[in-house]
Amino acid sequence: MTYARIPEHAWQASTYSGANGGECVEWAPAHTTVHGLVPVRDSKVAGGPVLMVSPEGWTALVGLARSQGA
Repeated sequence: MTYARIPEHAWQASTYSGANGGECVEWAPAHTTVHGLVPVRDSKVAGGPVLMVSPEGWTALVGLARSQGA
């Protein structure tokens, strides 16, 4: 699947990211609303790869983070 580059202002830090700024997972909720996929990236490598997961996959990932006390 190809997709348009996601603008920087569309990304937001996950609420499960560390408060120190060094361990941030970011996602782009507006992209999810339009395209039905959740883009996820490492904030430390903003120009790096973007993992695209289904909304169900994102929910499972967040659930796993919760269960691990992240």
